Amino acid sequence: MDIMKTIAQELGVKTWQVEAAVKLIDEGNTIPFISRYRKEVTGSLNDEQLRTLHERLTYLRNLEEKKQQVLSSIEEQGKLTEELRERILAAQTQSLVDDLYLPYRPKRRTRATIAKEKGLEGLANYILLQAAKEPIEKEAAKYISEEKEVANEKDAIAGAMDIIAENISEEADYRIHIRELTMKHGMMVSTAKAPEEKSVYETYYDFSQQVNKVPGYRVLAMNRGEADKILGVKIQAPEEDILRYLNKKTIVNENPYTIPILQEVVADSYKRLIGPAIEREIRNELTEKAEDSAIVVFGKNLTQLLMQPPIVGQVVLGWDPAFRTGCKLAVVDATGKVLDTKVIYPTEPQNKVEESKKILKQMIEKYNITLISVGNGTASRESEQVIVDLIKEINKPISYVIVNEAGASVYSASKLATEEFPNFDVGQRSATSIARRLQDPLAELVKIDPKSIGVGQYQHDMNQKKLGEALSGVVEDCVNKVGVDLNTASASLLEYISGVSKVVAKNIVAYREENGRFQDRKELLKVAKLGPKAFEQCAGFMRISGGKNPLDATSVHPESYEAAKGLLAKLGFTPEDVTAGNLAGLAKKVKDYKKLSEELNVGEITLRDIVKELEKPGRDPRDEMPKPVLRTDVLDMKDLKEGMILKGTVRNVIDFGAFVDIGVHQDGLVHISQITDRFIKHPMEVLSIGDIVEVKVLSVDMQKKQIKLTMKM
Repeated sequence: MDIMKTIAQELGVKTWQVEAAVKLIDEGNTIPFISRYRKEVTGSLNDEQLRTLHERLTYLRNLEEKKQQVLSSIEEQGKLTEELRERILAAQTQSLVDDLYLPYRPKRRTRATIAKEKGLEGLANYILLQAAKEPIEKEAAKYISEEKEVANEKDAIAGAMDIIAENISEEADYRIHIRELTMKHGMMVSTAKAPEEKSVYETYYDFSQQVNKVPGYRVLAMNRGEADKILGVKIQAPEEDILRYLNKKTIVNENPYTIPILQEVVADSYKRLIGPAIEREIRNELTEKAEDSAIVVFGKNLTQLLMQPPIVGQVVLGWDPAFRTGCKLAVVDATGKVLDTKVIYPTEPQNKVEESKKILKQMIEKYNITLISVGNGTASRESEQVIVDLIKEINKPISYVIVNEAGASVYSASKLATEEFPNFDVGQRSATSIARRLQDPLAELVKIDPKSIGVGQYQHDMNQKKLGEALSGVVEDCVNKVGVDLNTASASLLEYISGVSKVVAKNIVAYREENGRFQDRKELLKVAKLGPKAFEQCAGFMRISGGKNPLDATSVHPESYEAAKGLLAKLGFTPEDVTAGNLAGLAKKVKDYKKLSEELNVGEITLRDIVKELEKPGRDPRDEMPKPVLRTDVLDMKDLKEGMILKGTVRNVIDFGAFVDIGVHQDGLVHISQITDRFIKHPMEVLSIGDIVEVKVLSVDMQKKQIKLTMKM
């Protein structure tokens, strides 16, 4: 297989682009670095294309390795024909290689191997010839042997049938055809083990859908119901068609003595050997596809969450709501420093509302708090009511935001949080995290395992290694897209920068603590275990404000400094003009990029990137994202009326719709059919986490705590 050509066709790009990217990956370059600083080499492949390319490269290289192992194994057995070699080498998937290898794979003892040990292979071949002139029992009598434990003709025929059944089950072409038939015409069926019991799986108590049309989220839901022992799930294959096909392939002569035996063998081969194996394979394939699809959705949701714009210049009160143990508060200044922490008890069972308000008013006055960040967990609704009443009582502009607190408790109990706040308890840490994730979502959320952030579906049911790798890639892309301030970034943030390991991230922080601020990007080379290769990978993503070199405050890579200085000189500027903000409209001064790039000995794409960066040095791509909705009043579910139009924030996007926060404790669901008038395959075609949308209330079910919304006005 030509791996490069195959990947190029799959990605819809040129083969030379794939070859260039693979060479860079093999040389140890990271995806963010290749995507940002090697556009000339790859023809501007973006990070998403590069990650898909890397994933497919790994799969196809593993596939080629597996083919070689299979070929060696069959050759050692002396059974490798030229035709088989060609079929194995041409295989595009691991399952096809497995099918072709099945007859030659070393086996555990099966009914067929036991029959072969009893010397019954000759009888099996005799039956398969389908040329018998008399009943098979007569031939079978020759195989009766006390020594080999073949007691009578019936035993001999049964053993021969086991051998034939296994041979049929190992025919690669049969398995391929049966798999295709089952995928095309089979049904995925689920039934309740106890139909009278209520559960979240009631939709699937008596459910069936064509195998190739079952959406991923249903596959994962049925899998979970099965794991919880509430559902029975199976693939209902088109058995009659399959048996007809196998009979046609196996019975080639109209022999009255062998037809009944072979029909029985075919049925046994399918029901005992082929059917269960194909069902397992199809279930695994459906699950894998569903997981891949869910991981993509999770990744896109996570990107939107991480790329939400920071709220700068405000003192924020983080509020971690609770009942019995009280609401934990943390005041965080505009730089993220914790100024104060408190615990108040405005909720059940203490209900110390007035005392809590008094403490809150004192804190707001003392620290000039302008924004309250409230976690959306237990007692959030009750806390929100206290905050709204408080806002009405004080003569000061203050607003609040309900933030998704997923992962805050995971972080607050982690080793990292203990190191960051050794004198805080978990509640204080959690409140601090809730405040900071509003101030700078990216810097705070990188401290939490991406799987714990809760912006996907069924994340606990899928391949955790695959999910972890995919989400780490998402975080890495986001952090590098934004860049970090080398003098303020935490080790948690630094470790996601291209080329920086956990150890190096800690070493950077230790170097900073020992030597003070970094004044120059080159100073990074003095950090322990950060060599020239790591410097090349990370330097462009590290920013230094107020350092020796104004270009260090931009995303221009040090390897392009000479070109950047040459560009500025040609256009009548100096590097100092970068930080002075004098380069707005720089692009208009460049008349001929091609000619100028040749003069400066730099690629044209790189030159355009340099110009774009110098016009807006250190620009934050998050600034273009929608800002969070700041609230000053509260709605209750019972206040909602059918037809009411509200503004809301998209909190989660899933396969069948999106959950929108409309300012009541319960998020409302906009079903995929209610998002837009045009047909869409997935809500992500229209919506992203953090989007501010206008919705109309369709219905409110107080008992089930369900709000149905529409965006179709």
